Amino acid sequence: MENNFFKSVIDADDAPVVICDLEHTIVYMNPTAVKRYEKRGGAALVGRSIKGCHNGDSNAKIEQVIAWFKKDKGNNKVYTFHNEKENKDVYMIALRNDAGELIGYYEKHEYRTRESMAMYDLRNGEN
Repeated sequence: MENNFFKSVIDADDAPVVICDLEHTIVYMNPTAVKRYEKRGGAALVGRSIKGCHNGDSNAKIEQVIAWFKKDKGNNKVYTFHNEKENKDVYMIALRNDAGELIGYYEKHEYRTRESMAMYDLRNGEN
């Protein structure tokens, strides 16, 4: 039952979430990621290597970050990129099991544009 809660949180995120295991296989993409990466295959990317989506330099950096994650259970977040066009910062985040062992990773997008929606506006787009 708890997996439904976790999946629901990830699926509700407006940012793309692509979760990979330590073999770099894409194990899950939220709906935003499926739509964003539609031209690269969308949902068909699940089960494939994330390395096929990146160039050699990016793949080397991914390996460096994974090695750093493995060095210490406290190594869990690395700033990797700022996308000026979308005004967002991008991070690689470690995924760990209950024992703190590294089991995978994902890329986290944090948008910096201030929210334009009115606070507590429950009209759901109605005027």
